[in-house]
Amino acid sequence: MAASNVLAEAERPSVTTPALASDRMRAQMVSRIEQRGVSDQRVLSAMLSVPRHPFVDAALASRAYEDSALPIGHGQTISQPYIVARMLELLRNGRELGHVLEVGTGCGYQAAVLGRLARLVVSIERIKALHELARDNLRPMRLPNVRLHFGDGREGLLTHAPYDAIVLAAAGEEAPKPLLAQLAIGGRLVAPVARPGGGQQLIVVDRLSEDRWESRQFDDVHFVPLRFGTT
Repeated sequence: MAASNVLAEAERPSVTTPALASDRMRAQMVSRIEQRGVSDQRVLSAMLSVPRHPFVDAALASRAYEDSALPIGHGQTISQPYIVARMLELLRNGRELGHVLEVGTGCGYQAAVLGRLARLVVSIERIKALHELARDNLRPMRLPNVRLHFGDGREGLLTHAPYDAIVLAAAGEEAPKPLLAQLAIGGRLVAPVARPGGGQQLIVVDRLSEDRWESRQFDDVHFVPLRFGTT
């Protein structure tokens, strides 16, 4: 069912409960994302199916369905819903997602959405406390195709490579070379990168052959920096 239709149902007069209020706000969030130009119905449906409020601090729960990034501690944020949808639309490019690597699990929200879109999601987080937070947040959702790892995401995870798709939730100076090497031929990487003159933008890198990659630039974005090591 299209997000706009779900929104229409959510706005029908009814007895308000916390669950219904959450459903209504989530439908409104997805409708706003669609109005901003995200048209991939699989992505919109996945966003509609995953509640965002369990992934934010209780004190910020009332803001969970705003189209804004929110702090999750340790200098990190849960990404703006529109940006999550936009990156996943670029990642999918109209195709079915098989084996996906996510760099930067954070609180686990994007991993949960990816779990609705991909056959297998491998997600790496470098901050131990956030890795544990994501594990706790995702446990009640019982997603057997989402696997969390603690480690340096810039290095990827060779034990699960190659990947059909890779998505980064932090911005480096360029797409890390180990990740490009772990991308399957025909695969796609989506990442925010820093521009030489300042600011950041999304890039899409397609692996064309064993030794050829094609990169294109898309939206201006603002992400936390991509860092080395673990903490």
